[in-house]
Amino acid sequence: MIRRMIGAALLQPSMFEEVEHDHTATLQAAMVVIIVAIATALGSYFTFGGNFIIAIAAGVVFGLVKWAIWAFITYIIGTKLFNTEGTHATWSQMARGTAFSQAPGVLFVFSALPIIGQFLLVMVSIWQLCAMTMAVKQVLDYRSMWRAVGVVVVGFIIVAVPIVIIQAMVGVPA
Repeated sequence: MIRRMIGAALLQPSMFEEVEHDHTATLQAAMVVIIVAIATALGSYFTFGGNFIIAIAAGVVFGLVKWAIWAFITYIIGTKLFNTEGTHATWSQMARGTAFSQAPGVLFVFSALPIIGQFLLVMVSIWQLCAMTMAVKQVLDYRSMWRAVGVVVVGFIIVAVPIVIIQAMVGVPA
């Protein structure tokens, strides 16, 4: 799993192909999401405080739900709106690819660091979007990286806007 996380962080197309076709990697994919959710929750906890247990538990639940929804939306956009003759994928393949694309998020644990924390948040988020784009390209068998970029941008808008609104309504920092 660690080797695959590093491969995803290095944007290696072969790693995304590997997890796409490894039906036994779904549990590993979920573990990546959980690890990144814990790292994110820790960074948030060290920045904003609050109840440690609730921060971790909520972070893990939110991370898993967000992953499942975003993988589904990305799958629908990629296979229905941006499909090509060569587009062949299942939701579980997309879920595995998108989960591993979150791997750079382990660095969110350092988001509470003074001076560089906010910069790190932005850079790691961009890195994750790049990894997501590579995952989409490989899972959906696209030849064009721009097609994958389109899927990720549309999916990001569909997923991120409601999340920001919900977080603002419940008072969770974005």
